[in-house]
This record gives sequence, C-alpha cells and structure tokens, in this order.
Amino acid sequence: MANQMKENFSVKETKPSIRAKKPLHGPTTSFDLVEEMLYLYVRIEKARGVPVQSHLQVELKIGNYRGATTTTAQSPQGEFNWYQVFAFTKSRLQDTTVHVSVKADGGVVSKCSFGVSEALRRVPPDPQLAAQWYRLADTKGNGFGGELMMAFWTGTQVDEVYNVASHSDAVAALSDDGLLSICPRVYHTPRFSYLRVNVIAAQDLVINDINNRVQPVQVFVEASVLDCKFRTKACSTKTVDPKWNEDLMFVVAEPFDATLVVEVYEKAVVVNGEVRHGERLGRCEIPIKNVGKRTDRTPAASLWYDLKLVPDQPRFASKINMRISLDGGYHVFDDPTDFPSDLRPSAKVLWRPPVGTFELGIMSASGLSPIMPKTSVDTFCVAKYGPKWVRTRTVIDNRSPKWNEQYMWEVFDHCTVITIAVFDNKYLLQGGEVAAHQGIGRVRIRLSDLDSGKVYTNSHPLVSLERSGVMKRGELQLSYRFCPTSKFNVYTRYPEPLLPKLHYILPLSVPQILILRAQAVRLIQKMLQRAQLSGEVVQYVLLDNKYSFSTRRARANFLRCKKLQESFLVCKQQFDRLLSWSNPRHTIGFIIFLIAALCFPSLALASIFFTISGVGAWGYRKRPRQLPHIDTELSQLNSVDRDDIAEEFDGVVTEERHVQLQKLLVVVQTLLGDIAATGERVQSLLSWRDKRATLLVLILSFIAGLVFYFDFLDLRVFFYGPIIWMFMRPFIRGLNLPSYFHNFIRRMPSKIDSML
Repeated sequence: MANQMKENFSVKETKPSIRAKKPLHGPTTSFDLVEEMLYLYVRIEKARGVPVQSHLQVELKIGNYRGATTTTAQSPQGEFNWYQVFAFTKSRLQDTTVHVSVKADGGVVSKCSFGVSEALRRVPPDPQLAAQWYRLADTKGNGFGGELMMAFWTGTQVDEVYNVASHSDAVAALSDDGLLSICPRVYHTPRFSYLRVNVIAAQDLVINDINNRVQPVQVFVEASVLDCKFRTKACSTKTVDPKWNEDLMFVVAEPFDATLVVEVYEKAVVVNGEVRHGERLGRCEIPIKNVGKRTDRTPAASLWYDLKLVPDQPRFASKINMRISLDGGYHVFDDPTDFPSDLRPSAKVLWRPPVGTFELGIMSASGLSPIMPKTSVDTFCVAKYGPKWVRTRTVIDNRSPKWNEQYMWEVFDHCTVITIAVFDNKYLLQGGEVAAHQGIGRVRIRLSDLDSGKVYTNSHPLVSLERSGVMKRGELQLSYRFCPTSKFNVYTRYPEPLLPKLHYILPLSVPQILILRAQAVRLIQKMLQRAQLSGEVVQYVLLDNKYSFSTRRARANFLRCKKLQESFLVCKQQFDRLLSWSNPRHTIGFIIFLIAALCFPSLALASIFFTISGVGAWGYRKRPRQLPHIDTELSQLNSVDRDDIAEEFDGVVTEERHVQLQKLLVVVQTLLGDIAATGERVQSLLSWRDKRATLLVLILSFIAGLVFYFDFLDLRVFFYGPIIWMFMRPFIRGLNLPSYFHNFIRRMPSKIDSML
C-alpha cells in the first residue's frame, strides 16, 4: 500500500509532441516547449453603409460556438467601430462555415459568411493580416446590406492577439471582472527595500504635570508607513529628553511615494485611581523618496526632526533624533524561506549578471476534481519566479484542460525554486457571484536539480492536505529546461554566500525576517489585486507553513533526524565488529591501515580522498532518475489522524497553556527540521541529485588525493593552516562572511522538497 501511494504521488515522465524534442523542419516559433494548438482568429474592426442608424452588434456563429462584439453607436464619420478579436479552437469546430450577422435591437440587419478553409495560415514573425472590406447582404440574401471590415486567419497560441482574444470556450455572460479573470497576464512586482528607522532620542518634550505624578512618565514613539505601524518600548525615565535607541523596520516599494509618519506619545497612566489616556506629544512626516540609501554597514546620518502638534504649525522646542535609511544591501524576503525564487539584494548596483534562463511550458492537466459548491472545474495556472508572475487563461468547464503556454525567466542564481499552482476560478459561479479562488494544488521545481539544456517533460501530482486527509486532485503536465549562459559561472556560484553580504555583516533576527516577510506579502497582494490577480492566489503561492505548529511535521522532522543518526550507528556497529574480531580479515586489514597511516600520513590522507572520489563516482549509477516529489512516508501523511489535521487547520486555540506549548514545540519542530536539512545537504554531496555540485566534490577530492599522494603540501600546513586562518583579523577573513564550505553546503538540496 505504501509503495502504491508513493507511486501515485511520484513525478512521471511524459512524451508530448513538442518541437524541442524533434528535429527542426518547417516554420519555427519561439514556443517549442508546448504542443501547438490551432485557432481560427477573426478580427472585427468596423462597419459602414448599414441601413440602420441605431446601435449595432456583430455576432459570429460556427456550429454551437458563438461570439459577439459589444454594442456600439455610430461615429460622426458614419462608421461603427469595434476592433475585437475572437478565437475558435479548430480541433473543436463543428462546422466548416462561419456565419457573420450584424444585429440591431436584437434583430439581424445584414449578414455574410466565409469558409474555414479560406483562412490563411500565419506564423509569427509574419506581420498581422490586414483587414478587408466584405460585402454584407440583407436579410433576404440579395440586397446590399453594407460593408464589414474584418480579417480572419489560422494561427497558434504564439499569435500576438492570443492574450486579448475572446475564446470560444469562454462564458458569454460574464462581468468585466470575470472577463479580466480568464485572460492570461504577466505581472511584475516592483523592487522592495527595507526602511530602517533608528529612533535615538527626543528633546524638550512638553509633558503636562510632570512634577505632580507619582508614577514616572512613559513616552514611546510610533512610526507608520501606509497601514503598517510599529512602536518602540516606553522610556520610563522621568525626563523631557527620553532616549530609546531602537530600530523599527518596514518594507517599502519603489517608486517610494509613501510617507513615513513618526509620532511621540505619552503612555496611558493611572492618576488618582483614574486611567488617563496618553496624549500625542508631537508628530513629523518624512517623504521616503527623500531618505538616503545605503548598501553597506555605514550608518546613516543622525538628524534632528521638528515635532509638531498641528500640521503647518512649527514647534521649535520639541525635536526627535533619528537615523533613517533605505537599506538596499538586504534581500527582501517574500517567498517561503525554504523555497526562495530570488536572492538578489534590493539595490540594483549590487546585482550580478544572470547565469542563464529558465523556460517553462504549462501544457495541460488531467484528473481534476471539482471543488464545492461548484460542479464544474474552471482552471487556470499561476507561476511565480522572482518578481515575475504569470497567469494562464482560464479553461472553462474542463477536467482535462489544455493551456500550452510558454514563459521565460532570467536566472540570477540557479539554487532557487519556481512555484506553479493550479486554481479553480470562482469568478465564474452561476448567478454572477464573486468568491475566492480555490487552490487545487502546487508544484515546486528546484532549478539546481535540472541538467543544463535538457528538456524535461513531466507530469507532476497535485497533492493537498485537507481535513479528510491527503488527497491527489489531479496531475499537471509541464515541460521546462534550464539553459545556463556559461557553465563556469554556474559552478562559481557554489562557494559564494547564498544571501547578500549585509545579511551576515548586520544580520536580522528570525522574528524580524518573519514580520518583514508578512509586510512584503501584504504589499504584493495589494499591488496584484489592482492588476486583477486576487489576494488569495498570492497567499496560496507564497504560503509558508514552516513556522506554523503541526504535530505531523514535528514527527516527520524527528524521524528525519533519527534516520540521519542511523548512518552513525552503522559506523559504530562496524567499529564494534572490528574490536570484537567478528571478521579477523577485516580487523587485520584495519590494523595494517592504521600502521600505514602512522608511517605514511600523506598516503593515508590521499587514500581517504581517493576513496571519496571512488564512492561518489560509483554512486553515479544510482543517481536520482526523477525529480523530488511528495513522499507520503517522509511527510507522515499515512499516520495522520483527525486530531492532527484539526490541529493544523484550526488556527485559534483557547487554552493558554496549549498556546505556550505550541510556541515551544514550533521552535523544537523548526530546529529539528533545520538539523535534518543540514545533515541531508551533507549527504547529498555524493548523491548526484545536484550533478554539478557532486562533480565539483569529486574533482576537489581527487585533486586533494593527488596533493597528499605526491606530498605537494606539508601536513603541518593542512592541520595548522585552518587554525591560523580562524584566528586572523575579521577584515582579512572577509568581514565574518561564511566559509566556502558553509556556502557550498547551504546550496545543497535536502528532502524538504518532498515535504508537504
């Protein structure tokens, strides 16, 4: 049963008919990772000479498929203008003739028709087909009924009008929001930066009755950007010159048109048994576009700002001292911490050239199940990598939809992850009701697992955990490839720090990163909502459950750590067997090896490195043949009961003791997961999952073996060199940056990709 479950959730290779896996012949397009889909495009531009002066509408009919333009009035030039494009899937056409009708007040005024076989084939980059005037006949088919300017041709999804055309499988009676929700779109989120507000002190605050209070006055500072507010701790010193020296950090987006509002408040106190609410002691506003930028650890200038009680009313007495800066040397986190899609700093001057491109073909899905209350499935896909989001068109009422859309991203670090999610479009509910889009499943692909230039065509399972247990809601067929511009640049990325240098020089705490990430996600939601991508889609794609309590995940992380210890236990058992002389030949051989190591230490070290190279090269035969997938045994999905599921889905817990226990267990759970991930990254050095990294390890091990075999390097340098290096001054070692070995291990993949 376990093997059957594992097989159901595995990644399966498919063999679609795509140009990337065929020899080039005939006309070519840039869409070589998806199957070619033929469409009959009809562009209606204008009409003239129609013997009706009222509003007109053009309707296209081919079999059971219909398409209608908007109703428009006559222009001063005597023409009716539309400029609308309609797309009919040729594989689903039920007739060979397209009937065109011009309607006024619901009745047909004039009409014409043309055959599907008359449509010419167009392959970009050929220019668009020019529209022509076609004669319209009256309702009897004899008299002159005006002229209609239109163009029709046969094209594919590569055509420029594909994204703006009204497709034949779209619902006719849709609102404007509904029509926008079914069209493909590409979104780009702006660059984010951290705004650091270091509140130092204030002076000459006007506080009422400061000498008559029993309790010392408590003053705090509240800073806000848009709807995000943070405050400092209250300064309990009984003085009009309080001091704080605290950092408040915000996430802001270019072009930095927001305003930083800083207010000084008096904390609520009890006076004569009555609660006296705090008063505002001053306020100042600083436009963020006027704030200085920094990319290193150099502190910003300390400036004094005037505090005002009423706008436009200067108050010389009260001032506040702050250091405000836009820290462009950090990477602003918005992705889940274990699945980053971009690791570049905010400042563009710190960016390095891209290492390659990643192309993704979203082909089709199969076996999709409807989500209540709907009985049909209207699906679309969203893919996110870095600041670029893409959304495919919505396929109406089809459990095996075909999109065949292709997209491309620049890759600046191949140790990143792209996320593809499938959604059910809830804007298409009957009755015009608008609801939240429902996520069907999510697929993540780590680019370092891909071979350079190889075209992958796989079917990925769409797995979700629900109250009824783990469910497979279908499969998503994808094609993708990673094409590096230079393999040398890819290999040189491994010893570099994973994050920008400022993260190690002035590190942010984990709670700070989580708060700032939540701010970034809210900003992305607001920005993409204005571009007709709903907030629940963003929330589903960027969902990070690493820091949420789950007994199931805690158990899974514990078993991962336990499995890592098994390798150490095996080594201990083998050592005990040597001591007990269970196999005398092995024991004698080990003793001979120890004597040789004492007599010839260089030869012993060379043997160790040669052994590592040999074991790694021998493991190439057993390298992973498929990409990571959801492992039900690793995720402990088979042992989930109702209490565990309710614990994951119910966010509100009433018992205070249980809440405290959850907080403690979240730390333990996260720590276990990080320990297990680190051990798995070490194990993956020779696993050939990241083939480039394993190849580097083998080459370095072989070179080290040669060095020690021919005694090129004195052993004292090998032993004492790292110790001397550790005790060198920080500026010599690189400003406390992680070591090359640490960076290399940090970039290795782990089994977190198979965790749900």
